[in-house]
Amino acid sequence: MFGCLVAGRLVQTDAVQVASDKFVFNLADYENVNHVVVFMLGTVPFPAGMGGAVYFSFPDPTSGGPVWQLLGFITNDKPSAIFKISGLKAGEGGAHPFGSVASSPSPSVAQVGVSVEALEQLAQQIPVSSAAVSTVDSFLHFTQKMLDSFYNFVSSFAVTQAQMAPNPAETFIPSGCVLRWYESFQRRMAQNPHFWKN
Repeated sequence: MFGCLVAGRLVQTDAVQVASDKFVFNLADYENVNHVVVFMLGTVPFPAGMGGAVYFSFPDPTSGGPVWQLLGFITNDKPSAIFKISGLKAGEGGAHPFGSVASSPSPSVAQVGVSVEALEQLAQQIPVSSAAVSTVDSFLHFTQKMLDSFYNFVSSFAVTQAQMAPNPAETFIPSGCVLRWYESFQRRMAQNPHFWKN
């Protein structure tokens, strides 16, 4: 019914059914995983009015037991979702529906769980904020990174008036001018993320 995907690894479709409405994937070497994709296989839809809450579980550093955190959900209308797990903190968990039915086989193995629940219940749950993956357009993200790199590169050549040596072959641009343009660009991006398309 469900699949789990981590970059650089084979797709997992071998979820362990730990209860009639709960499924768990074991995630070995989770310390080296940044994102997890959970998706429906398309073979069995959710029953009408139901969806799947997606949880992530770290082994508790003291007790070794699972500590679950809500990442988000999938539904028949939204059959896949990507979650960022690299920013989650081990040991900080909340209420979860798994009880003690699922336990990590070793301290280096985390778990991704899917709990089938009513859509009304899913709508009331609040996922861990750091699990949300940025929806910023990839070109915009590239542009921001490129401009950060450009500004840092240009700034590395900054010299004071006293340090400047006369050189008729060079044209000097005040660094304050570049900084003002950069700050103006950032403000425009914050106000209208799609202004570069215009």
